[in-house]
Amino acid sequence: MSRDSNYDHHISIFSPQGRLYQMEYAFKAASSSSGLTGVAIRGSDSCVVVTQKKVPDRLMDPKSVTHVYSITTKIGVLVTGMFADCRAQIQRARYEAQDFRFKYGYDIPVHVLAKRIADIAQVYTQSASMRPLATVCLIIGVDDERGPQVFKVDCAGHYLPFFAAASGAKEQEAVNFLEKKVDDMKEYSFDQTVRAAIMCLGTVLGSDFRGTEIEVATVQGKNGTFTVMTEDDIEAHLNAIADDADA
Repeated sequence: MSRDSNYDHHISIFSPQGRLYQMEYAFKAASSSSGLTGVAIRGSDSCVVVTQKKVPDRLMDPKSVTHVYSITTKIGVLVTGMFADCRAQIQRARYEAQDFRFKYGYDIPVHVLAKRIADIAQVYTQSASMRPLATVCLIIGVDDERGPQVFKVDCAGHYLPFFAAASGAKEQEAVNFLEKKVDDMKEYSFDQTVRAAIMCLGTVLGSDFRGTEIEVATVQGKNGTFTVMTEDDIEAHLNAIADDADA
């Protein structure tokens, strides 16, 4: 038996190599349990998130299955990981956003919400009586002062701003794709940002989509609201991508 195998029983015990095995297991669960891949991209005046839409049971109403949620009218989250944990994370994020508005009289900025969610996640790593939520959040919004914002918050409590980010089963493949495009992203128009995100997801999964098979959500402009695209709008972008590929 490995010497390190004795150090994975509690989340608050470090191994001699300085590792927290329970947190590594939480990251594994967050990336692989849902089988989904999520992508977020920040353009010149907009942000976009894209993920797959998988209905686990044919008897379920497809409208009830989503991994894209609104937190406020201007902030949205794509969350991947264990579905029940995702719902709990979203519920807490909405509470924190409304509590901020009640206390200070204006909507919570994107970076403040990201920091608050990360702080709560980090507290869950300190006590053996709590379990980390196996989730990774991609938070998008357009800030009044900072412009478009994409933040990634993981189950350990890291939170960082990104030009583009990915999460889920094919995270590394998506990151490799996005790194090749990152220099041009600051100049992307709204349509370019949406299509780049869809193309990234399609490339890493090696398949073509229909409008019913992916979820796309956007925030455009400082006065824009968080909007989940309809199937018709998604199809229009898919057709444009196909036309560009044929040209």
